[in-house]
Amino acid sequence: MTGKQKLIIGIHSVAALLSQKPEQISGLLIQAGRSDRRLQKLLDQANSSGIAIEELEKSEMDRRVGGVHQGVAALYEGGETTLHEAALFQLLDTLQVDPLLLVLDEVTDPHNLGACLRSADAAGVHAVIVPKDRAASLTATVSKVASGAAETVNLIAVTNLARCLQKLKERGIWLVGTDDQSSKTLFEQDLTGPLALVMGSEGTGLRRLTRETCDFLVAIPMAGAVSSLNVSVAAGVALFEAVRQRRSD
Repeated sequence: MTGKQKLIIGIHSVAALLSQKPEQISGLLIQAGRSDRRLQKLLDQANSSGIAIEELEKSEMDRRVGGVHQGVAALYEGGETTLHEAALFQLLDTLQVDPLLLVLDEVTDPHNLGACLRSADAAGVHAVIVPKDRAASLTATVSKVASGAAETVNLIAVTNLARCLQKLKERGIWLVGTDDQSSKTLFEQDLTGPLALVMGSEGTGLRRLTRETCDFLVAIPMAGAVSSLNVSVAAGVALFEAVRQRRSD
């Protein structure tokens, strides 16, 4: 791989990339001896796009690719897909609709970040905002779990999350944080208009300063014995409640 190349692994992620950005794939790595119908479909797509295909024995595939690659990896030439804070405000300046943002406060598990990106893509989120430190970054695992969303969703890494949130408030964007101790539920909260949904980390939830910066705190109603949801599940629930309200607004 060159310095600008990135390995995208897994059948769903590679399929999404072949559909969305085939011109940014310089090659496909395929595990020799795999007779999988889904892999054959990827090979057909790659051939029709003129993408070079290299077959590797399983041991060599494991060594070069790593992770749970499912027998396929794409050499992605799109380069770094994490954006800086300035790009966020440039994006907001160009939007013709009310922004819908997802903020992840110190979510460190790459599987959770990948799942959040996938939900964000499905919900039409304009950007996902994470702190630069003490948070998961884009890795092959994140891309695989995101199933293509890591290459389509604007992921913004900011140096000071609380300061970024304050800037969003100054632009008229409402900050709604999730907190299982809140007496107000997600379904009682108005989620229309300029909105940033703020989700806490897997273990401790929102940090104090993040919580205090939010305009509203809401809880997701829980009817069972479990007291809280995984952050990626909670993000999906909150995002699609916002989508539901915004469509009926």
